[in-house]
Amino acid sequence: MRYGLSIGNFAEYADARLVASVAREAEDAGWDGVFVWDHLTFVKAWRLPVGDRWTILAAVALATERVRLGPMVTPLPRRRPQVVARQTVTLDHLSGGRLVFGVGLGEPAEDEFTTFGEPADRGTRAAMLDESLEVVAALWSGEPVTRRGRFYTVDDVAFLPTPVQSPRIPVWVAATVGFDRPLVRAARWDGVHPVAYAEDGSDRSAEPADIAAMRTRILSLRADAGLPPGPYDILSSGDMTWSRRPAQVSICRELADAGATWWLHAVTPRGGPVDAHLAIIRDGPPV
Repeated sequence: MRYGLSIGNFAEYADARLVASVAREAEDAGWDGVFVWDHLTFVKAWRLPVGDRWTILAAVALATERVRLGPMVTPLPRRRPQVVARQTVTLDHLSGGRLVFGVGLGEPAEDEFTTFGEPADRGTRAAMLDESLEVVAALWSGEPVTRRGRFYTVDDVAFLPTPVQSPRIPVWVAATVGFDRPLVRAARWDGVHPVAYAEDGSDRSAEPADIAAMRTRILSLRADAGLPPGPYDILSSGDMTWSRRPAQVSICRELADAGATWWLHAVTPRGGPVDAHLAIIRDGPPV
């Protein structure tokens, strides 16, 4: 199991310098990754400061040398795939080949899609995500690309340079626990980021049973598609500010036994002030 941070790009963490300093602390303390959320408003009514995810990640890349980094996750349905292809390759080069590209549908739909006149229907966003992923991956190849799809057109374009990483930048796909279609999508790529909700609609951490079920289903889908079983990443996440270190270590061991390959500590104002998170980060991963 590897360990990382999942940092919201709002409130205090809209400041790229602050996030870069947190990333340096994490690298020095032995963490393996620093990932940044991608929101435009988060919750619109809260009127929070929000920072640009790509600018924050560029600051993280320059402040560190070892940790993996990337968006976790970017909502491709509200991004132009050709622009994202340029941004990701530039960041992959800037970081020396450390980028992981996390993608998803994007939430909350009303605040971040409808607000700007973008399609909020889940089915439409899912179709856009699938098509845009294919466009981004094709442009990463450096070969001439011509595609005419339902949403996107590319007319004889070759993008250079190609990514540092080969055969391409790893792609992790968000998937809601209990739904199969997102797993079908995620199985075609390199990893899955489980998103789980409680009965009252609030978010929760994926449990070992969730991870085990996802792993079984994804390995089956990959076998059916003739894809190798691994390497394939399955993420898990939580907030360590609410528990003591022995409990954190126990939880991570259970998740690893269930098939999780990464555990991410959520760094947001909900978990307390910046200093509370820094204390946890400086203690190192819960191994």
